[in-house]
Amino acid sequence: MPIDPTVAIGADLGETRFSWTTSDVLLYHLALGAGASPTDPAELAFVLEDRLRVLPTFGVVAPGFRTFEPPAVRFPGIELDLSKVLHGTQSIAVGGPLPASGAAVARSRIADVWDKGKAAVIVQETTVVDATGVPLWTTSSSIFARGEGGFGGHRGPSASVAVPGRAPDRVIETPTLPQQALLYRLCGDRNPLHADPEFAARAGFDRPILHGLCTYGMVCKAVVDSMLDGDVTRVASFATKFAGVVFPGETLRIRVWTTDTGYTLTTTAAERDDAPVLADTVLTLA
Repeated sequence: MPIDPTVAIGADLGETRFSWTTSDVLLYHLALGAGASPTDPAELAFVLEDRLRVLPTFGVVAPGFRTFEPPAVRFPGIELDLSKVLHGTQSIAVGGPLPASGAAVARSRIADVWDKGKAAVIVQETTVVDATGVPLWTTSSSIFARGEGGFGGHRGPSASVAVPGRAPDRVIETPTLPQQALLYRLCGDRNPLHADPEFAARAGFDRPILHGLCTYGMVCKAVVDSMLDGDVTRVASFATKFAGVVFPGETLRIRVWTTDTGYTLTTTAAERDDAPVLADTVLTLA
């Protein structure tokens, strides 16, 4: 089915009512590698419910946390082959600390569709409010669909985030586990690209790749731990572009520059000669 931007752009994707518990948050943090030092008080704040700090990136996965089927990429005017789809960008802005448990309503829409010639980019925006209508967070994400361009749409923006012209203020190295993707898929993303070697081969990879949102959460946690003393309440927003894949077991090398509003980051795969993983990454302080 070709993409029809006249139908897709602005399409209301409806409401999703969802809830979460401390167990969901604990599983999410563990799937990001929290608790690797199991007696460290800073790590215990992410893995014990009696002192739980919630990473703001949990808001990205919370609405679909109990999704148990592989995702179908079907929207008004859009139907895509899952094997051709990769995560393009992701951001979240929070109104304050995320509660460790609660109930909320998410409303989503297709904000834009870009025609990159050989690929299409679909941009989705979601607002989340609590049961009384108080805003909790907003997210924006895009997916990159290979081979789905050429439908006559506009190309979209091409601006990038400038990295300061100096050495990074800090370099953080964060290992991923060989089984990291198998853990993270329990947080709601059952795309077989991250677990099934045969599916990964059909998508052009020699083995399953790590979820982009797992890398996204791991990098956010690493910066919160290293630059903010674990204080999740200091994060106002976190945004990135997925620039390359991570294979489970690789080490994330995160370069951090301090800015007037927070931090600018890049992330690479250390074992593959610093192959780009995340780019245009900005953490804004509250």
